[in-house]
Amino acid sequence: MRRAMARRLPLTVVTTPLSSAQARAAVPLADRTTLRLGGPAARFFRATSASDLVDAVRAADADAEPLLLLGGGSNLVISDEGFAGTVVQIATTGRRADPLGDGLVQFTVEAGEDWDDVVAEAVSQGLGGLECLSGVPGLVGATPVQNVGAYGVEISQVLTSVDLLDRRSGRVHQRSADSLGLDYRTSVLKGTDHAVVLRARFQLTAGGQSAPIRYAELARVLGVEQGDRVPVDAARSAVLELRRGKGMVLDAADHDTWSAGSFFTNPVLDDSTLAGVLIRIAERLGSDVAVPAFAAGPGRQKLSAAWLIERAGFTKGHRGPGGRVGLSTKHTLALTNRGGASTLDLLDLAREVRDGVRLAFGVELHPEPVLVGCSL
Repeated sequence: MRRAMARRLPLTVVTTPLSSAQARAAVPLADRTTLRLGGPAARFFRATSASDLVDAVRAADADAEPLLLLGGGSNLVISDEGFAGTVVQIATTGRRADPLGDGLVQFTVEAGEDWDDVVAEAVSQGLGGLECLSGVPGLVGATPVQNVGAYGVEISQVLTSVDLLDRRSGRVHQRSADSLGLDYRTSVLKGTDHAVVLRARFQLTAGGQSAPIRYAELARVLGVEQGDRVPVDAARSAVLELRRGKGMVLDAADHDTWSAGSFFTNPVLDDSTLAGVLIRIAERLGSDVAVPAFAAGPGRQKLSAAWLIERAGFTKGHRGPGGRVGLSTKHTLALTNRGGASTLDLLDLAREVRDGVRLAFGVELHPEPVLVGCSL
């Protein structure tokens, strides 16, 4: 094992007393989301340590104050009216690498760390497992909630445990990854505000090699067979190249990245439902059309939301009301703010796309971002 992998990276332990003077009023939230949309927070507090975060949440709960936990803002759609409560921005930092033996390393990271910075750190240390998740925006604390995944890798494959604040009891405890119900873009933590992720632990491999390359497109770019391993830095570079080509790496100058990433999840259908959908696809597109479908467990298949959106008539660059919002010019799964848009504009476009796919194929698309104060 390389010596650098065994060094301990200190976790943040400094605490700062929480006081009302630290909270700010009427803070715009649009500047804190990648969509650059959303109204103000009635009260805003930035938590820079786990203890500050716990204190802020407990204080809001004790006062029965509505609470919104804000990470990187990359998977969030906030209403134009904003949030009439306390917004706590998670800005905790700290990483630590601990060798476990047999070529394994436990990487412990605070919830407020930037995800891609963490991936870059792991790659620089020659640790394999996270490299295919390069370029994913957001913070570490959100990754187990969504079971974030990309290019053949999901958080569920590397996550071992998380530390949570249970808001019902006010206690902090550790939970294993196996107990989180991690599934396609979801977990028991998604859709509920009962728990707050404070830190996460990942089991990575030493030696500088990636996890097996499972995604066909990535394997082609790397010039290897699916299942092969490559140097971690090569895998990271290839993933970033692919994501940039789809407008999925944040760039303030590129409106294609003024988005919440993939707005709709890929629909997972049981075999009987899929049979009816395939009939409708054949009626619309012809019986010889190749429909991309992927196994998603016993009796279930996952379809490509982007493929359905495009075949329903929505092309890259399709504009919504007033031209202020539109599908990305590079990737039809991303709904983007073209400048001067409102959240209402974005939701109108989302409804247009969702309803168009349902009308064409009988498939209901569901939003991937968290919707705050608004709905489809």
